[in-house]
Amino acid sequence: MSQYANPEWPIRFNVPDYGDAEAEYARESLLGGGSTSANGQFSHKAVEILQAETGAAEVLLTTSCTAALELSAMLLDLGPGDTVIVPSFTFTSSALAFVRQGARILFCDIEPRTLGPDPASVAALLDDSVKAVVLVHYAGIACDVEGIREVLKDRPDVAVVEDNAHGLFGRWRGEPLGTLGRFATLSFHDTKNFICGEGGALVVSDTADVDRAWVHYDKGTDRQAFFLGQVDKYSWRDNGSSFGLADPLAAVLLAQLERRESIQSRRRAVHERYAAALAPNADELGLQLPVVPDDVEPAYHLFHVLLPEASMRRAVMSDLKRKGIESAFHYVPLHDSDGGERFAARPTECPVSIDVSSRLLRLPFHNSLTPDECDRVAETLLASVAGRRS
Repeated sequence: MSQYANPEWPIRFNVPDYGDAEAEYARESLLGGGSTSANGQFSHKAVEILQAETGAAEVLLTTSCTAALELSAMLLDLGPGDTVIVPSFTFTSSALAFVRQGARILFCDIEPRTLGPDPASVAALLDDSVKAVVLVHYAGIACDVEGIREVLKDRPDVAVVEDNAHGLFGRWRGEPLGTLGRFATLSFHDTKNFICGEGGALVVSDTADVDRAWVHYDKGTDRQAFFLGQVDKYSWRDNGSSFGLADPLAAVLLAQLERRESIQSRRRAVHERYAAALAPNADELGLQLPVVPDDVEPAYHLFHVLLPEASMRRAVMSDLKRKGIESAFHYVPLHDSDGGERFAARPTECPVSIDVSSRLLRLPFHNSLTPDECDRVAETLLASVAGRRS
């Protein structure tokens, strides 16, 4: 392990990384005389990058990933009697967006390698009421996409929606995450890899969905068709809401996306440093490190470990805190939460979600972490776990 110049310096869990370009673009958006509402000049440039990277039919910038999920739910025409399969181990938005459209939720379990939805659990829940399956690529590591596709191969009526909040620029077998289903959603919250404070996007794969997506996006009107010269005036056509991201925030996002190679390179370096420092002692101490399948290129969103015992987590977090190191656990399983029980179509069993949730610990992870800081985190974690197993 490295020797530290000042081992007392605190190591924060997350540090939003903004630079001069973000400030310059935001200032230009505000003072340059252009529109500061949704779909301004910076929005168009950010969308161009995202479309080029994903090959999507359309990308619509939204106020959040939650808003993008709500937009996808509107496009699915969900109603009473319809269900959506959602992993229990995810954020509430993955389920809430579909509940708001009148659907009920079938909570599936996760598989223990990638912590994504377990195809066997999805298969057990699949019935005629299911209209969609939500995929979550935890930590930006692709879930078992092949397994999910095998389960759904005879159900073309079931849409796949990727909650890709963690996975922008990750890949599965060379395919970009966020392009593996009918819809995908992105997050630009300041805890994510690419940030603008609060923001998101809906990625539309099928050209047949594009026109209607714009109607829902533009408060139920055909405003986009009007701007394209397809109608001579725009009017109310369908359900919708105000989903658009203000252009000053899109300006910040654009600056982030323009340095995507640098950002991803730094995050990969942090991930690999942690893995190299922890791997030699992981088996001996009962630590489980992130599993990256051979056909997957991660998005390097976070680094987690699974502790050998749930009862150990609070003490380990306290040990890290005493050394000035911030850490965090993650999702509480949705299937046995108050909201989950209220909006579930029926009770389901998700034992892996419960186990993982109780043992998972997230380490500090951001663009500014140095190799010495990664080593300090790893050394402190290993010492804490070893001391509590002896």
